[in-house]
Amino acid sequence: MKNKYLIILSAILIVSCNKQPETVKSETAINSYVDPFIGTGGHGHTYPGATVPFGMLQVSPVNGISAWDWCSGYHYSDDTAIGFSHLSLSGTGIGDLADIIFMPINKAVDLTPNPMSRDSLAYKSTYNHNNETATPGYYQVFLEDHDINVELTTSDRTAYHKYTFKEGDEQSVVIDLGFAINWDKAVATSLKVEDRYTISGYRHSTGWAHNQKVFFVAKFSKPIADYNIYVDGEVFQEGENEGVKTSAQLFFDPAEKSTELFAKVALSSVSIENAKENMGVDGFDFDKTKAAADKLWESALSTIVVETPTDSLKTIFYTALYHAQLAPVTFSDKNGQFRMENDSIVTAKNYTAYSTLSLWDTFRAEHPLLTFIARDRVSDMVNSMLAYYEVREILPVWTLYGNETNTMTGYHSIPVIVEAYKKGIRGFDVEKAYAAMKNTMMQDERGLDHYKKYGYIPYSLLDESVTITLEYAYNDWCVAEMAKELGKEEDYQFFLNRSKAYQYLYDEGSGFMRGKSVDGKSWNEPFDPKHSNHREQTDYTEGNAWQHSWFVPQDVDDLIKIHGGNDAFSKRLEQLFTESSEITGDNISADITGLIGQYAHGNEPSHHIAYMFNHANQPWRTQYWARQIMDTQYNTTPNGLSGNEDCGQMSAWYVLSSIGLYPMNPASAEYEIGTPIFEKATIKLSDNKTFVIEAEHVSDKNFYIQSATLNGKDFNQTRISHEDILKGGTLHFVMGDQPNKNWGVNNSSQPSNN
Repeated sequence: MKNKYLIILSAILIVSCNKQPETVKSETAINSYVDPFIGTGGHGHTYPGATVPFGMLQVSPVNGISAWDWCSGYHYSDDTAIGFSHLSLSGTGIGDLADIIFMPINKAVDLTPNPMSRDSLAYKSTYNHNNETATPGYYQVFLEDHDINVELTTSDRTAYHKYTFKEGDEQSVVIDLGFAINWDKAVATSLKVEDRYTISGYRHSTGWAHNQKVFFVAKFSKPIADYNIYVDGEVFQEGENEGVKTSAQLFFDPAEKSTELFAKVALSSVSIENAKENMGVDGFDFDKTKAAADKLWESALSTIVVETPTDSLKTIFYTALYHAQLAPVTFSDKNGQFRMENDSIVTAKNYTAYSTLSLWDTFRAEHPLLTFIARDRVSDMVNSMLAYYEVREILPVWTLYGNETNTMTGYHSIPVIVEAYKKGIRGFDVEKAYAAMKNTMMQDERGLDHYKKYGYIPYSLLDESVTITLEYAYNDWCVAEMAKELGKEEDYQFFLNRSKAYQYLYDEGSGFMRGKSVDGKSWNEPFDPKHSNHREQTDYTEGNAWQHSWFVPQDVDDLIKIHGGNDAFSKRLEQLFTESSEITGDNISADITGLIGQYAHGNEPSHHIAYMFNHANQPWRTQYWARQIMDTQYNTTPNGLSGNEDCGQMSAWYVLSSIGLYPMNPASAEYEIGTPIFEKATIKLSDNKTFVIEAEHVSDKNFYIQSATLNGKDFNQTRISHEDILKGGTLHFVMGDQPNKNWGVNNSSQPSNN
């Protein structure tokens, strides 16, 4: 593991009133268990660079390759850097950002050629993982070709760079606004040297975010002695220069003998002036900023404290808790302004606006986790969704830098809003939110016209019809729940009735949810439940019938009923995990990873499935399979994630599952009981209230629940409400190596999620 764990080696001496020293036991900082390199290999698509919790900037190394496993700009298999960008995506399946690239070098280079790939970049450098470090809020790497050590850290809206050159070497920095990776493409860029210490500019691009506008300002600790600005192949020595692809090389005063050069960079989606305001007036105290970032992360990671003698489990857990707080990202400037995709400038009043809303992924576990660990941010995220609604009159699907990408299926801002309200989170206009949810589900875009006409989406009218129908049915249930909360009985009955759309698609003969024709009788043939065709001419999104036929979180009991009851349903579930892992087809989705049988943990549609045994009176199978998933799909290496991290969802699944809880139906405000892997987990609810989950005798073999108590009283149910958790107290499990088939079974006191 490349990050150096920081251990407090000496005891702290505190002088008491009688002047006698008292030795306080030293403790290991929680941050030291985080390894940001986990997920940077395989298909995790995470980045190792520096940021703060939900920070506006993510300053991170860029390898310069356009390929799926480089969606974040970085992959652990690589050893070449082309610079350090200020915006990065964590674990997405589409690549964008990597904006505003800085690269320190020790020689003059010619930037007039238009690079077609990183191979033609004169400023690139190799590096070695043995001289690369990452901890929360800090990144370091040594550039071998330039003999420069690079260190990066951030505050919420400003990135800090520290470059240490070899004594006597030229001290120079390249800024490249034209180079792009993956889907991204620069369309207009500008650079201006404002004074001897300051450079500013903008980068407008199109890609996954169709209209992305980034404005920046950078200040340096040494005066700029000379510079060249390159615009579309021409070189300039003065003025404000604009073009499609703009870059610059800055040379710093050789009279300044220090080998260290500092830079600080601030961004804005609105203007250079806002970027300057975001930067503020503080100096170049890199160590102070790094220490502040470290403190922010230590506090953010202390919201759930786990106890176990197994350090590797702590590393997986706290790295997951770290990844779960990288997105959504702060988007509004210090003055509250932020840009929308139609170039309107909105001001967030009394809230912070967020972007990078990967809702198809994160509604499942990431947003439920945030209601524990970042509760004060949740209403701001809801207000951000409502601000995006005002522009398009449809709630957001997948928002990137203020742009609606329309990536993935369903409208899963809806369950996030309902969940927040049902968990007692206010701070947003609930009537406005309800109107936005209702209007979204009553419009005609993205197949809703077919859904309204037929009660489902016929396969011949829209690709991915099964997945979309199932997700719209769940969205409808969520609207119904909010209508019920607000006393809107007619709406409640309407959307509740529509939420049963899944019943149209269940094929009793095969046991799968299948594409149905317009006539409402015949199925899409031929049918192979293992077949995958990625995003086209398919009934399923990034998966197959085995993985998508279980998405009825709003009424699992009815899903069991139409399968023929508990026994038939449980056997079917068991078959999912034990079936061969063969995926058929000529265009198999690369997202189908982390296979256990046909269960695919590397993609989100499978994430709730192991918890469905609870509803079929076989909670011990939930306990078995949840533990199997935790043990096999996560580890402490760069390949430690079995699929795309997807802005925190993959990690949030682990955080919640490892303490024994999972929100199978997030908008129900209830959690399924799984199997805790820690002896003790303490959730900090407020300054003076905690909820503790204890697992007596737990081990890698003792993962079956034998008995449980809640605040000393017998607890014999497989669900617990968010309301009960917020009361505080202790949920105590006794664990064993054999299933107790009487615990949590046939209990009429179970809370209902219907």
